[in-house]
Amino acid sequence: MLSRFVARRFAAAVALAFGVVLVAFLLTNLVPGDPAAANLGQRAIEDPDAVAAFRRQYGLDQPLPVQFGRYLTNLLTGDLGRSQQTNRPVRTDLAEFGPASAELALTATAISLVLGIGLGTLAAVRRDGPIDQALRVVSLGGVSVPLFWLALIALYLLSFRLSLFPGAGRLGPGAPRPPSVTGMYTVDAALAGDWATFRSALGHVLLPAMVLAAYTIGLLTRFTRSSVLEVLGNDYVRAAHAKGLPVRLVVRRHVMRAALVPIITVVGTAFASLLAGTVLVEQIFSWPGIGSYAYRSATTLDLPAIMGVSLFVALVYIFVNFVVDVLYGVIDPRIRAS
Repeated sequence: MLSRFVARRFAAAVALAFGVVLVAFLLTNLVPGDPAAANLGQRAIEDPDAVAAFRRQYGLDQPLPVQFGRYLTNLLTGDLGRSQQTNRPVRTDLAEFGPASAELALTATAISLVLGIGLGTLAAVRRDGPIDQALRVVSLGGVSVPLFWLALIALYLLSFRLSLFPGAGRLGPGAPRPPSVTGMYTVDAALAGDWATFRSALGHVLLPAMVLAAYTIGLLTRFTRSSVLEVLGNDYVRAAHAKGLPVRLVVRRHVMRAALVPIITVVGTAFASLLAGTVLVEQIFSWPGIGSYAYRSATTLDLPAIMGVSLFVALVYIFVNFVVDVLYGVIDPRIRAS
């Protein structure tokens, strides 16, 4: 039963991935502007031979169906094209910049999970009390404050004024780059046993991760509170209280499992959003990740890189949704039969 459920979800994910590739390709090629003009200098763009050579090199002189067929064929072999701004394979660029964004998103997700679920559960258990009212205000502020403004304020106050966190970048000036295993400096430094570099990398990732986590913490707090309150009203929870079980035990054993389904949805989509939507925060903190790469690609109309980033983001969302669907079936067997 579970295997058939997973197979159906996987087939739907593959069909969705093909649709995303098609839509992303069409939208990218319909963007106003000329990639040749954006990448060649003013003098070169006035030379018809240079423009023709540029279009021929990147296949822009072919009709759209031919370009899409070629792109799809190359995609099946793992070839995402060559970036016009770095003159390297897009796959190489994504492999270089992706781990930095993944490290930032994973740290922000971990912070969000601990604080969001914890504060949301506390607010539900202390319903309508002073703690609940205060956490409502905090969660509302978290989902309302613009991230770029929060990033600027946090960098100025906590880094430059109070020196509680290091400045921008991934490592301090004297910290050596750890041997690359995963591309995530905290993980690689820990694997190498270089704890000085680990502390430097952790200190640099914490502040931008907390800024990114602010919205997710507010969202998770509100969703967790609502989900836990709904479960707390069930008869079996009231029966557990009537037996004299401690509140902490009731929440851990009887409430959280039933409340996990909507919470997992928020966590999954939040992680995908954090991984894909870090453009402004990465720019402010000089974080060399997918967001910074996407920004440079968009400003230069680097179509292969834009397509590569779009496909990367789409695959992240599809994979996360697939994992969330499978977790649904594991947590609630009734979903597998639907």
